[in-house]
Formats: sequence, structure tokens, C-alpha cells
Amino acid sequence: MPTVLRPLIVTGSALLITIAVGWVTDRVLRRIDARDPETPLWSLLRRCRLPLQVALCTGLLLASYGAAEVGHGHETGIGRTLSLVLIAALAWLLVRVAAAVVETSYARYASSSHDAARVRRVRTQVTLIQRVVSAAVGVVAVALMLMQFPAMKGVGTSVLASAGVIAAVAGIAAQSTLGNLFAGLQIAFGDMVRIGDTVVVEGEWGTVEEITLTYLVVSTWDERRITMPVSYFTSRPFQNWSRGGSQLTGTVFFHLDHATPVAELRDRLGLLLKECDAWDGRAWSLVVTDTTPTTIQVRALATAKDSDDVWTLRCTIRETLLDWLRREHPYALPRVNTAPAPGLSAAPARVPSPGPHPDDVGPGPGSPVRR
Repeated sequence: MPTVLRPLIVTGSALLITIAVGWVTDRVLRRIDARDPETPLWSLLRRCRLPLQVALCTGLLLASYGAAEVGHGHETGIGRTLSLVLIAALAWLLVRVAAAVVETSYARYASSSHDAARVRRVRTQVTLIQRVVSAAVGVVAVALMLMQFPAMKGVGTSVLASAGVIAAVAGIAAQSTLGNLFAGLQIAFGDMVRIGDTVVVEGEWGTVEEITLTYLVVSTWDERRITMPVSYFTSRPFQNWSRGGSQLTGTVFFHLDHATPVAELRDRLGLLLKECDAWDGRAWSLVVTDTTPTTIQVRALATAKDSDDVWTLRCTIRETLLDWLRREHPYALPRVNTAPAPGLSAAPARVPSPGPHPDDVGPGPGSPVRR
């Protein structure tokens, strides 16, 4: 009977201590969060309760399973299994804590900063830093777990002895992956593109939705997702409409007849913009930018506060002005002339001229000369 009770007592005690510590920790974090609601750190740390309990329970079992005299002849296997679980739980806990600290730092900066572009830059940087920390913790945890097996220690010694050769081979084999990795770090700290930026890549217009160490996701206006390697943005030109700020200038081109009343069209554009909520009131204009033998090119220009408003503004200008021209000045719209030119039917028929008179033709070679 003592042989049966001892493992139950040890396991039950570990579980009770784990539950008690988890409950007390959660209550403390709740009270601190209630006293300081402006700081999201305490509410984010509450997400660490589960990995904390797993790590604590595993640690208690690892420290006391020998005294419980459990699994005679299998102590090594039990200890190794508990060690693996403990390492994984600690890595999980560390990743959660790091994520809570990073998100809290970003939230404080975003609440105190009024520069939207700088906030997006910091968001991109902290997101990539969090991913790097998670990857590093994962690699270290896997290495520690492998070192729990004696056979892996010998492999590790051999790997370290030939580290130079392995590094060279790995660098050649993973050239594209490493290139994307360094490109991701360059994007994060070089401020080339940020989460939330409006970009045009490969003829597609969209918003940067996610940036990782190897790829970047662009959300298009029609809700598609374009996944591209981050090395694309460090090796090829692309348009970033919100690089220096979100304000944009929209242009609309019209091909109209030469008889178009440009002054009245300009006045109509001014009235339209005063009633349009998408116009930010900074600037507008309407000028003739080009002319051809059949049409003139008119450019309407207006400003907006962001890419969404500039698209709405361009569509509104195009639709409203075309409708106004169709109703008020239909002759201003370009036409294709298919009727014959005026006066062509009344033109006299072309009469072929008579040929030269024989007397007007000079003597040919060998002909007698007339005197």
C-alpha cells in the first residue's frame, strides 16, 4: 500500500501546488490590471498561465519522482521525458512573455505617437523582432532537447568539428532563404516598406498586411492576398504611396472635343469638390495638357488624405463630369466622323489632261531635223 500511495501523494501534491500557484498568479494579475488599465502588460501576461503551470508541474515531478520510487528500472526514461517536457514548457513560457513585453511596448508607443507612418514602422520592427526571438528560442529549445540523448551528444561533437564545411554547404544550399532572411531584416530596420503601407507591385495595388522574415503579404482592393518574397522589395523597384505620408494626389484624364468649354468645366470641378467628402481641401486644378488633330487632353487634379479616398475621388470626378458634359455640352464629347467631307460631292470631276501634240515632241535619235 505505501508503494501505491507514495506516487499518488507526490503527483497529487504537484498538481495541487500547480493549480494553487496558477490561481494566485491569475488573481494578482487581475488586480494589478484593474488598478492600471492603461498598461496592457498585465492582461497579456495572463496568457502565460498555462505554460507556467505546465513548467511548474513538470519541474516538481522531475524533482520528486525519484523519492516516489516510480517505475523501477525506467527512471532514466521517465527523467528524460520530464526533462523534454520541461524544456518545451519553458520555451513556450519565454515566447509568451516576450510577446507580451513587445506588444506592450508597441501599444504604449502607438498611444503616445501622432505620426501614423512612424507607428507603422515601429509595428513592423517589433513584429519581426518578436519572430526572431521566437525562432531563436525554438532553436535553443530543440538543441537542449537533443542533448538529453547521449547519442546526440556525439553527433553534436562531430558537427562542431566540421562546422566550417557544414556552414559553407548550408550557405550555398540555403542561399535564397538566407537572402530573404537578411532582406526581411533590411526592410524592418531600413524603413523601406511597413505594415499598412499602400504599394503597387507587378501592376497590383494593395496594402501591406503582413511582413515576416521570408515573405510579405499584400492585400489587394478585391480582397485577394499576394504573397511575395521579401527579397523582391530589396532588388526591384516598387511604388509606395504612403512612404512619406498617407496624403495623395489623384489625376483624371479626359479626351474631349476641341470645342469643349474648358472654363465652365473647371468651374464645375470646383463646385463638385466642395460637395465631395473625399477631397481634403488642399489643392485642385483642371488644365489642357495635350492636343491632337481630333481631341484635346484635359487633366483634372485633386488631393485626398489617403489611398482609399483618392480612389473614390477619382471615380466621382470621372463620373460626375462626364455626366455633366453629356447633359449640358454633348458636343464636347469626342466623335468619330464617318460622313464625307463637306463640299466633296460638289467638287468638279477631274478631267485628264490631253497628251502632247506630235509637233511638240522633239526629234528622236536618228530623225531628220525639220527646218
